[in-house]
Amino acid sequence: MKLTTCKRLLGLALAGLLATTAQAADKFTVQLKWLPQAQFAGYYVAAAKGFYKEADLDVTIKPGGPDIAPPQVLAANGADLAVDWMPSALAAREAGAPLVNVAQIFNRSGMMLTCKKASGVATPKDFKGKTLGVWFGGNEYPFLAWMAILKLSTTGATPDVKVLKQGFNVDPLLQNQAACISTMIYNEYWQVVDAGVKPDQLVTFFYEDQGVAMLEDGLYALGPKLKDPAFVAKAGRFLKATLKGWDYALKNQDEAVRIVLAADASGGSTAAIQKRQLENVAKLITNAGTAKLGQLDPAAYQRTVKVLLSGGSAPVIKKDPGPDAWSNVVFEKAMGK
Repeated sequence: MKLTTCKRLLGLALAGLLATTAQAADKFTVQLKWLPQAQFAGYYVAAAKGFYKEADLDVTIKPGGPDIAPPQVLAANGADLAVDWMPSALAAREAGAPLVNVAQIFNRSGMMLTCKKASGVATPKDFKGKTLGVWFGGNEYPFLAWMAILKLSTTGATPDVKVLKQGFNVDPLLQNQAACISTMIYNEYWQVVDAGVKPDQLVTFFYEDQGVAMLEDGLYALGPKLKDPAFVAKAGRFLKATLKGWDYALKNQDEAVRIVLAADASGGSTAAIQKRQLENVAKLITNAGTAKLGQLDPAAYQRTVKVLLSGGSAPVIKKDPGPDAWSNVVFEKAMGK
């Protein structure tokens, strides 16, 4: 065999080996809670900056939407991990889906009720007799728990407050169909302001300030998968790269905004809107830049459970989910432990 032929065969073999190596990245899917926006900047930045690739992962980021429930996607094995709020995840767990919190990105709540002063609402005592806009699809749980604590009924022939099933817009407030609506500090509140309502014409009630704040934007896995060391190792690599993405996004917000906008196929947002959103998201990640970024605080978990159980005759969950509802195994793997 000629030397040139040997070299050619060797080159082909080497190319095949490299191709095999390139294809060896582990596939991993994360389901987001909503559409592409700065709320999820860390995931998109990790993908765009190659952090997932460096972790030998081929990651698919699935956007959410009004008709997508992350717990259902996870339970159907449509994703390896899902971003969800803890009230929704624990309600799904009690209903039979073995969701387990494996990381907590946001450690403060951005949820609030935004009301027009002209509606006559100045304090929570003024909610009685009013129409309040509420998101459903798992987002209603914090609101229902709050109303239960205030001893305001939301059902029956003559409820204390009329619940308006709110779409994912701010129209009910703008059109005076509701005295208050559900908003997030990084999103819908600013939609109201952008629509021409001045901040001094509004009254806002942060769930955090009302003692009913619950954990939002955590990462959840199916419990049985956490018994598989290979899955835990892969999820740990994903989490480590994701936390790197969040750290980069918060330190380089202009670049992160460009990355988020590039991921939004609809093109329905702007750099100014997403920059403002990321600035407010940053306020909900108070442990950024520390070794605790992404680690669930057991005290915050217990606070969330306590509020969910405090619904009187109609609690969001009927029993304490116990210690198996969260786990540090993925976080510890991400930290190299």
